[in-house]
Amino acid sequence: MTGDGLLDVVDSAEHRMIRDTVREFCEEEIAPIAQKIENEHRFPEEIFEELASLDIMGVPVSEEYGGLGGDQLMYALVTEELGRVSGGIGLSYAAHVSLGSKPIEAFGSEAQKEEWLEPLAGGEEIGAWALTEPGSGSDASDMDTMAVKDGDEYVLNGTKQFITNANVANSVLVKAVTDSTEGYGGISTFIVDPENDDGFEITTVWEKMGLNCSPTCEIQLDDVRIPEDRLLGEEGEGWEQTKQTLDGGRISIAALSTGLAQGAYEAAKEYAGEREQFGQPISKFDAIRDKVVDMHRKTERARLLTHKAAWKYDQGEEVNRESSLAKLDASEAAREVAEESVQTLGGYGYTEDFAPQRFYRDAKLMEIGEGTSEIQHLVLGRQLGL
Repeated sequence: MTGDGLLDVVDSAEHRMIRDTVREFCEEEIAPIAQKIENEHRFPEEIFEELASLDIMGVPVSEEYGGLGGDQLMYALVTEELGRVSGGIGLSYAAHVSLGSKPIEAFGSEAQKEEWLEPLAGGEEIGAWALTEPGSGSDASDMDTMAVKDGDEYVLNGTKQFITNANVANSVLVKAVTDSTEGYGGISTFIVDPENDDGFEITTVWEKMGLNCSPTCEIQLDDVRIPEDRLLGEEGEGWEQTKQTLDGGRISIAALSTGLAQGAYEAAKEYAGEREQFGQPISKFDAIRDKVVDMHRKTERARLLTHKAAWKYDQGEEVNRESSLAKLDASEAAREVAEESVQTLGGYGYTEDFAPQRFYRDAKLMEIGEGTSEIQHLVLGRQLGL
């Protein structure tokens, strides 16, 4: 047992069973189509239906609301396994769980949980979360989207940018300003129904460098009227909700990054052992051996930081520092390992017949989404009193 009991938790039979079940599913069902759905820029609905049948669309959501009742660590293990074969599927999954579902469990009323959370956790529906705007970027609190109270309704107007799952979502948690005089304290969260709320429009589905089986959208809200019972929590609580949500969300991105790194490392290791030059496998040459060893080291480090953050989250402890550190390290590790994987495979690594090029393209977003690496340095600097 380690000093914090981490390895005992990671090595539990339940965690291993879920991890192994998801790994088998990924290898059999996702890996064969991973490049195809990227090339088609297609959200694989059939895969998410099968994930629902495995009862993992709500891993960290209470069984009371249709989830699996697992912990953050179990959720991290599942997200890592998805990322190991498809960054896009892993990203849409993480956005659905961390951003689209968990805030309703954490801040919603019982009626909201019954109506909106249960179908998300059970996998009948897909969730999304709309924070970023075209002009906000890293300063997510600089928000132009407004929600004005009109009788027993709110009227929403504004534009949201880079929203994962928006065009396939059944519910979107939208951040909007309800009091422009209160700064951070004037932001609130609303549950929007894309299918039935007039004035909700997907204006762009972005063509991206990678992760193209995971849709990334721009949303226009034009006089969207929603009943007051779709306010999540109370008015003015939106920014505090956002900060708590991102603590868990960054752990999921760290897990996804670890999965990308693991997939890239495995591809390089396998190739290096099989590819022969000058009469021997290239893994026997110091240059390649050292690359693969460094890839393994970076992946293991990312995994340990991610598991530590998840474990502390499950103990109910403050994880602002741990989640930020895990996200920063794992995202950079994913990009570095994927780049070296491409290099190890040489010309083959640059072709779509081999996975490293996909891992490389997918990994870059991990350093941008849910707070850039620069923002993680800012967060960590504050935590260290700098």
